[in-house]
Amino acid sequence: MEISSQQKKEKEDEGRVCLKRRLGFFDSVCFLVGSIIGAGIFISPKGVLEYSQLNIGVALCIWAASGVVSIMCSLCYAELGSTLPFAGGEYYHVRRGLGSLPAFITIWTLTLFIRPASNAARALTAAEYISRPFYSGCPPPDLLKKTLAIGILWVLGVINSKSIKISTWVQNVFTVLKMMSLTLITVYGMIEFGDNTKALEPFKEAFNSEVPNAAQIAESFFQGLYAYAGWNYLNYMAEEIKNPSKNIPRSIITAMCMVIVFYLLVNISYLTVLTPKEIVSSAAVSVTWADRTIPSVAWIIPVSVAISIFGSLNGGMFMLGRLNYAGSKEGHLPAIISMLHVHYLTPAPAMIISTIIASIFVIPSDLISLTNYFGFSTWLLVGLTCISLVVLRYREPDLNRPYKVFLPIAFGVIAVSAFLVLAPIIQSPKVQYFYALLFMLSGVVFYIPFIHFKLQIPGFDKITCYLQLLLEVSPTDIFEDSKTD
Repeated sequence: MEISSQQKKEKEDEGRVCLKRRLGFFDSVCFLVGSIIGAGIFISPKGVLEYSQLNIGVALCIWAASGVVSIMCSLCYAELGSTLPFAGGEYYHVRRGLGSLPAFITIWTLTLFIRPASNAARALTAAEYISRPFYSGCPPPDLLKKTLAIGILWVLGVINSKSIKISTWVQNVFTVLKMMSLTLITVYGMIEFGDNTKALEPFKEAFNSEVPNAAQIAESFFQGLYAYAGWNYLNYMAEEIKNPSKNIPRSIITAMCMVIVFYLLVNISYLTVLTPKEIVSSAAVSVTWADRTIPSVAWIIPVSVAISIFGSLNGGMFMLGRLNYAGSKEGHLPAIISMLHVHYLTPAPAMIISTIIASIFVIPSDLISLTNYFGFSTWLLVGLTCISLVVLRYREPDLNRPYKVFLPIAFGVIAVSAFLVLAPIIQSPKVQYFYALLFMLSGVVFYIPFIHFKLQIPGFDKITCYLQLLLEVSPTDIFEDSKTD
């Protein structure tokens, strides 16, 4: 009986200490969709509409255009992920294309601030929606929310440390549940669209409102692109995807198309029930929509928001663990972080350190507000990643590329990234942007002694050995896995 090359590779991996390729097409799509769809589409579509000057036509065009920009970025990442199917996402690709120092600044910024703060913010939002029903008429206490948020982080941290199968199951289930919630909103909108002739009126004069200026359109794009955040997560787990040369491009394209369609339909559903002014004045658009359409079971929507955030947070925790694992494997983080649990074959140390850092961010919530000023750095990393793609095209033309993006798309993403990096700084210069840039560059202070000159801290090897025995972890086996049949 003939065995496929993929089956041979999986059989060879059985005796190795390494991440296993366990995620199929459905798992990959669920991870991506579940990571992108968080609280944004349920709570704050008002941002796009507000900056669009309540112009419905412009707002819907910006939702679609934000999706197109995201899918352009995704296609660039699909080439990199299918060509170099290793954990680490942007960090690994920047290191391969641009070198060690830009890669270290990438992981320094992502690991120590952007991703942990993002996970902490999601955990706090989930905690608020979970505790809100018990405090009708008043906001839940901050201490309760923070305690519950830390508990959520550690539950997901333990799940991701113990079993990839369980964390995948959690992601799949929660993705299906949140898609059911979005389907409910979409179907009710379609029914209202068919039965109520007044629901058509806002769309007949969609472009008749005031047209926003260039600065307002830029702000609308920021709001729309924020709702699509997470489109790059699949590349972080490329080392665990079965048949990555085929499944990574297929999963990315399928997931992004699903998200774009649902985002547009849900926004149309909101507009068939609520006026633009009602949407802009609502703190949680989906909750206001539910009170208007299904008052007897309106509790479904707050529960759906909590479920959606929980699933998105699980994807964020999974991704951050792989980022830390990859950084350690490449020598940019302590060696203990790249070790795998000898029984579960999960990056347990990487998950533990990720959970600890995110938990620290929960305590002083003012730190989380600073993530708004790191938005430009996120797009700076996207631009660097696409520059790496172009560099690799010319420097390594013979590299096996199962999928190749149309190169002008990569140049388009670089141009968009440059705009999104410079626009907020030029439009509203604030000292916080300087602090964010200073934080990124401060990584050089650590890079020069510890990475470039390989300075060793006395006694650190003993600590590593002790932690290795305590956590029951082992270094990964090094082997060549560049083929992507």
